[in-house]
Amino acid sequence: MKYNVTFTLSLSMLCICLFLYPLTPSNAVDLNQPASEKSPSINIKTRHANVAVASNFIKPMQELKAQFELKTPHKIRVSYSSSGKFFAQIVNGAPYDLFLSADQVKPDELIKRGKASARGRFTYAQGTLILWSSNATLVNNSPDVLYNNQFRKVALANPKFAPYGQAAVDVLKHLSIVEQTKPKWVMGESISQTYQFVATGNAEIGFISFSQKPEHGSYWLIPESYYNPIKQDAVLLENAEHNAAALAFFEFLKSNDAKNIIQSHHYTVD
Repeated sequence: MKYNVTFTLSLSMLCICLFLYPLTPSNAVDLNQPASEKSPSINIKTRHANVAVASNFIKPMQELKAQFELKTPHKIRVSYSSSGKFFAQIVNGAPYDLFLSADQVKPDELIKRGKASARGRFTYAQGTLILWSSNATLVNNSPDVLYNNQFRKVALANPKFAPYGQAAVDVLKHLSIVEQTKPKWVMGESISQTYQFVATGNAEIGFISFSQKPEHGSYWLIPESYYNPIKQDAVLLENAEHNAAALAFFEFLKSNDAKNIIQSHHYTVD
C-alpha cells in the first residue's frame, strides 16, 4: 500500500514538472539547426547545408537555390567569393558542406588533403570569358580596344585566387599584349568585384564571366582557344557525410532541371 502511494505521488510530481516545463523552442531539439550543433544520430536529418560558391556563378546559383528549396524540404545557405579564398578557408576548417569551385585544381587538392570526398565529384559547368564595357560602343566584339589602347584601366580578377583571372592573363598572353597592358590592370579579389570595377566606371573594360553580362554595354566574346578551358567542379566536403540537405543538393546539381538553368546562363554542361 505504501508502495502505491509513493508511486502515485511520484507520477503526480512528474506531471506537474512537465506542465511547468514544456518543450519550448529553447529546450527542444531543433532539426533545422546547423549540423555541427547536433549529435551524429540527428545529423542525418538536417535540412540545411552550407554551400561555398565561386562568385562567377551567382546568377545561376540563385535560381538553383530557389528551385531546390521549392522541390525539397531542405534549405541551403550560400556564400560567394573567389575559389582561392574558399580553398584557404576550407583548409583551415571553415564549416562548409559543398564547394562549387571555378576550377578543378582546388577541389582536387582538397581531396588530396582529406578535406573533401572524391565520391561523386563532377564538373557542373564550363565557363566562358568575355571582355565587357558598360560603354555601348567601346568594345566591338573584337580585341581592337586592347590593341588601340583606348582605355585607362582594364579590370581582371586576381589570377592567384580566381580561375577567370588566370584565363584573362592567358588571353593577354595569346594576344602578346601582357607587358603593354599590365600598367593599366586593376585586379579584383573575385570575378564579382572585377565586374563592379567596370560597372561603376573605375575601369572602362574588364574580363568577366559571360554569365555576369548585363543587357547594356558592349562586349567581345573571346574565342575559347585563347585560354585554357574553365571547367568548374563541385565536391562534397568532409562536413557533408551525414548532411541530408548537402547530399540532396549535390544530386540535384546533376539533374536535367539544374543543367537547363546552368545552360541558360551561358555555361556549357556535359
